[in-house]
Amino acid sequence: MQMPEILQGESLTRLIQGAAVGAIATLVIGFKFMDWSLASTADKAGEVRANAAVVAALAPLCAAKFQQSAELPANLVLFQKEPAWTRSSFIKKGGWSKFDGQTGVESDLAEACATLVSAAKA
Repeated sequence: MQMPEILQGESLTRLIQGAAVGAIATLVIGFKFMDWSLASTADKAGEVRANAAVVAALAPLCAAKFQQSAELPANLVLFQKEPAWTRSSFIKKGGWSKFDGQTGVESDLAEACATLVSAAKA
């Protein structure tokens, strides 16, 4: 059986080169300009969004826990004495940013809570 001319010699070389360039161009255009992503990248992005949603939902509750604490006046004085960059650790140490079932976002939650408490006291 005779092979078609396109699959022989110089033509075959050009066909393979064209297919390789087309495949590479498709991948570059897809990943760079069409927002294709790998499953691992999509999983990470989903986790980041989920953590942000948890923080947004729990930060007001954390601030409310702080405001409803029995030692609010003393805590508020101590909170105000803290430098702005350590207020989240004060919230964390006080336990106001800890909720049952919540994992992995306590630091972000403490930071958001400290921001809300600072805004509320002003």
